[in-house]
Amino acid sequence: MLNGLKLIPSKIFVDDRGFFSELYQKRVYEEAGIGCNFVQDNLSFSRKGVLRGMHFQVDPGQAKLVSVLQGEIFDVVVDIRDGSPTFGEWEGVTLTPETQFFIPAGFAHGFYVLSDQAYVYYKVSSYYDPAQERSFRFNDPQVNIQWPGSTFTLSARDQHAPFFEELFV
Repeated sequence: MLNGLKLIPSKIFVDDRGFFSELYQKRVYEEAGIGCNFVQDNLSFSRKGVLRGMHFQVDPGQAKLVSVLQGEIFDVVVDIRDGSPTFGEWEGVTLTPETQFFIPAGFAHGFYVLSDQAYVYYKVSSYYDPAQERSFRFNDPQVNIQWPGSTFTLSARDQHAPFFEELFV
């Protein structure tokens, strides 16, 4: 796994009524080496085949703690940290409600919905600022992300995003 990324198992307590899970307890994440001050929570709902990405904020950057509340996604990050030995490399993980994914600042992020629908909840370390938001194409041949699907539902913005080399050359 690329340096700084962390998969965190969720504690889920199941009984005949359903389940209970703590989504965030600061102390648990600090013990795992995650000292972010999260300032905003986001929730997205998407249907099967939706791909959102590859998005990032440039200043000050944005760490994320991604959780799937319902469904299953293929979550992808690309290292965009200047000077990183893994710059331009990607990592993909399948996320369900059983696991959270910590993504430090300096990574572009996107996901593809594998289940019929998915609710994706994530905490971020800086406020959303449209002036600082950037993206590049999910299917950029230079990055060569191996998405599990062959049919993608995309926003117009994601369809027409610049190529990786247009942003990082």
